Amino acid sequence: MADIKLYCFGESGNAYKAALPLTLSGLEWDPIFVDFFKGEARSDAYHEINEMGEVPVLIHGDIKLSQSGVIQDYISELTGKFYGQTPQQRREVLRWVLWDNHKMSSQAGMLRFLMNFLPEKHRPTDVFPFIQGRLKTAYDILNTTLETRDWLALDEPTMADFSCCSYLYYPEPFGFTRKDWPHIDAWLDRISALDGWQHPYDLMQPAFK
Repeated sequence: MADIKLYCFGESGNAYKAALPLTLSGLEWDPIFVDFFKGEARSDAYHEINEMGEVPVLIHGDIKLSQSGVIQDYISELTGKFYGQTPQQRREVLRWVLWDNHKMSSQAGMLRFLMNFLPEKHRPTDVFPFIQGRLKTAYDILNTTLETRDWLALDEPTMADFSCCSYLYYPEPFGFTRKDWPHIDAWLDRISALDGWQHPYDLMQPAFK
């Protein structure tokens, strides 16, 4: 058993934001499956782990962390990787991590859940075009940025890339098609070519596979 435990499940793009850099950094860790879709994250027992009722949660000895961006920061603290070497570089990486959390993955995660995991009779289809419109704006920004650079924040892969890619490898439909965004598509290929990369469903146990 590894010293680091990550409470997660395969369908969670937010958990992938932690699982992917944990793996690419070379740290040893164990995934602990959370049966989110059967309500485990809302249980009293799980609230002892995270009162917010969310994944991911990282436990390393006496340290317990939630929120993917905080976990990414801790991974960088342990390894010296993926956040740059100067305060200016760190702020640039963080700028993209925060942008993703507010503008892209929060929208993509919600839409993917509504379109694929909510029972069909409960799906609020009227709101799908609105969310897809917001996502198109985010994809435009991402695609345009990647037209002139290989990586989002620095001249090497960072947490900015691992945060922003988090929902874009999933096969379930939510209005994102890689071929429609050629620079995003090429960037996703660059990330998946990194030594040790794995798909989220290979890194973490999915609920529906």
